[in-house]
Amino acid sequence: MKSRIPVVLLACGSFNPITNMHLRLFEVARDHLHQTAVPELKLLCGADVLKTFQTPHLWKDAHIQEIVEKFGLVCVGRAGHDPERSILGLPILQKYRHNVHLAREPVQNEISATYIRRALSQGQSVKYLLPDAVIDYIKEHNLYTKDSSWKDNSTQRNEGKTSGGGPATPPPPSSA
Repeated sequence: MKSRIPVVLLACGSFNPITNMHLRLFEVARDHLHQTAVPELKLLCGADVLKTFQTPHLWKDAHIQEIVEKFGLVCVGRAGHDPERSILGLPILQKYRHNVHLAREPVQNEISATYIRRALSQGQSVKYLLPDAVIDYIKEHNLYTKDSSWKDNSTQRNEGKTSGGGPATPPPPSSA
């Protein structure tokens, strides 16, 4: 057995809510890097995030270059996305292709946070798609339900904050 090298992975994406497949990204990337003996800090992303590098005004070219030139990235494949095509579609990624590692997930990843949010808003079970602690948190905070304001990020960000030193008060129910 090869000796394991230290690996530090920095992930980006919404992870909203975090799914077991999001957590799986770390395992797949770590295994890939251990097999290829590539240490150091890497950006970890799914193929859907890699594709966003081509979205105008979302990423600065200088930031993409700094990531792939100085650190590199590990991209885990995802159903419906072609990371090779994303690399070929962006000259910066082509130039630093040696620093872009494509890891293959042996288990097809078709779970998306969008699907999870939709299922929850329709009252469907997401058991075994999310860690139990995440499901408990979602239920406890009434997230992603028809009655919740999950589309309004400001409500979730401000939840639990206080003003004037008093306890946080939930927003009043809508009269719609």
